[in-house]
Amino acid sequence: MKHYIIDGNNVIGKSKELTAIQKKDKSLSREKLAFKAGNYFRDKKYKVTIHFDGFKNIPINIPNITIVYSDTKEADSNIRRQIEQSKNPRQLILVSSDHALQNFARACTCEVLPSEDFNKLLNEQNDNDEENNKIESMNKEINEFKKLFGLKE
Repeated sequence: MKHYIIDGNNVIGKSKELTAIQKKDKSLSREKLAFKAGNYFRDKKYKVTIHFDGFKNIPINIPNITIVYSDTKEADSNIRRQIEQSKNPRQLILVSSDHALQNFARACTCEVLPSEDFNKLLNEQNDNDEENNKIESMNKEINEFKKLFGLKE
């Protein structure tokens, strides 16, 4: 099974929306990233780990996503350790734009997805969900009108 290892702070730093949130509330930006990732991976069969620098403030619980805080260390060292300890690094996909981490992951035969590209995927998923919700809402309204006028649904 493919396993996404996400450099959370790097992904936040490459997103205008999340960076703006982080300037006001670091925990909220982490939560928003985790929520977006949870939404993106919801129907996919992947293992997902998001690494953040620092300490856990408010617990973030997203189904099928593991969140790791580095405490006093840097998240990069935890990411490196996770890659090194993997029994099958070819199944790993590192999400980061940190060149040192990317080079390390590639040397360990991992796939690499830049944070900018990952943010695009998250935003496309969010846009699709909003569009699907609008379509669903419109279909409900159409069915209500059909009922009012005695037409078949």
